[in-house]
Amino acid sequence: MSVVVIGLNHRTAPLDLLERTAIGADRLPKILHDLCARQHLSEAVVLSTCNRTEVYAVAERFHAGYEDVRNFFTDLSFLPVEDFAGHLYVHYDDAAVSHLFDVAAGLDSAVIGESEILGQVGAAWELARTEGTTASSLNLLFRHALEVGKRVRTETGIGRGITSVATAAVAMATDRLGSLSGRRILLLGAGEMAEGMATAITSAGVADVVVANRTWETARTLAERFNGRAIRLADLPAELAQADLLLTSTGASSIMLEHADFTAAMVRRTGTPMLIVDIAMPRDVDPSVSDIDGVTLLDMDDLRAFADAGVAKRQREATRARAVIEEELVRYRTLTTAREAAPLVTALRDRAESIRAAELDRMDARLADLDDRQRAAVEAVTKGIVAKLLHDPTVRLKDASGTAKGDRLAEAARDLFDL
Repeated sequence: MSVVVIGLNHRTAPLDLLERTAIGADRLPKILHDLCARQHLSEAVVLSTCNRTEVYAVAERFHAGYEDVRNFFTDLSFLPVEDFAGHLYVHYDDAAVSHLFDVAAGLDSAVIGESEILGQVGAAWELARTEGTTASSLNLLFRHALEVGKRVRTETGIGRGITSVATAAVAMATDRLGSLSGRRILLLGAGEMAEGMATAITSAGVADVVVANRTWETARTLAERFNGRAIRLADLPAELAQADLLLTSTGASSIMLEHADFTAAMVRRTGTPMLIVDIAMPRDVDPSVSDIDGVTLLDMDDLRAFADAGVAKRQREATRARAVIEEELVRYRTLTTAREAAPLVTALRDRAESIRAAELDRMDARLADLDDRQRAAVEAVTKGIVAKLLHDPTVRLKDASGTAKGDRLAEAARDLFDL
C-alpha cells in the first residue's frame, strides 16, 4: 500500500492542458467518489488550483493505482493518454509526502511563498473528509502538511512581500502601467482572488474600482468593502469601453469575454490602450483578444514569468523553509512508523497474554490452595516474564517499521506466533 500523488502543474504542463484539467468546486464531490470507486484506490484528495490539478491517493498496488489515476485524467481532459502522460508527475511514499509539504509551504507555487495555497490544501482535505474519501493515512498526512505550512511561515520570511497570485497580478499590472494612480479598474469576479486584488489595488491608492460578477449580491458586497461600484454582467460592454485595467478571476468553466466584446470596446475607446490580466483557471478572456490593436492580454503564463524574476531574492528564505521541511519529514516518518507497527505489536502482546491466561487456567486446580495474595503474586510474576520476553522484539519491530528489514521482521513475527 502506497501514498501517491499524481498530477500536472505550472512547471510540467502548458496552460491549455491545465485549463482542460481544472476542476470547479461543484464537481469535486462527484470526482472524489469516482476516484475511490476505482479498483485500486482506497482514499483520495483532489487539489485543483490555478497552478495545479493533483490527486493524492492511497493505492493498494502502486502500478495499478497509477493506471487508475491516469485513466481519471483521461476522462477529465477528454484527451488520449499520449497527449498528457508526458506532463504528469508521479511521487509515492516519502517523495509524495515531501511534495505535499513543499506545496503547503508555498515552495511549489508560481509565486514562492504564496499565501493562498495553505488554505486551498486545507479546503481540499476538508472536502474529502466531508465526502468520506479519506481515512487514517491521508488524514495523518494532510494534518501534518498544514502544520508544516504554518511552521514555515512562522519561522521563515517566505511569507513576506508578494506572496499571493492576487498581489502578484496587481504588481505585474503596475509594472506594465507604471502606476495605478488615476486608473479606472474593472474587476470581473468577486471571489477570494478578486478580494485579494481589490485589497492590493486599494493599497496602491486606486479610488475608482468597479466589480462585475455573475451573482449581483456578491459583487455588491465586495464593491462596498472597497468603496467601489458593482455592476451586472449585462453592463460589462459599457464598462469595458471605460476601463484602463481589467482584472479577471471568475470560477466560470468557459470563456466569459469574447473577441467581439473587446473589438466593440476598443472602437468606443478611440485608441486608448487597455491592459487585461486574466488569472482565472480556465481563462475568462478569449486568448485571441491579444491580436486586437491597443489591447495587452496577460495570463498565468505571464504572471509566472513575472514571479520568476523575483525568485532569486527569496532563495535564502526558501532554503530555510526546506530545512524546516526536512525536519518535519523525519518527524512524520517517526509518527507513521509507530502507527504501522502498532497493530502488529498489539496482536503479539494479545497472543502472549492469551497463552499466559490459558496456562494459568490449566493449572487452576494445582493453584487452588493459594490465597489471594499468593495468586496476585503469580499473576504479577507471569505478566512480568511475558513483558520482558516481548520487550526487545517489540522495540525492534517499531524501530525497523517502514523498512525492508522491518517487513522481514514483521513477516517472521506473524509466522512464528501465528498472528
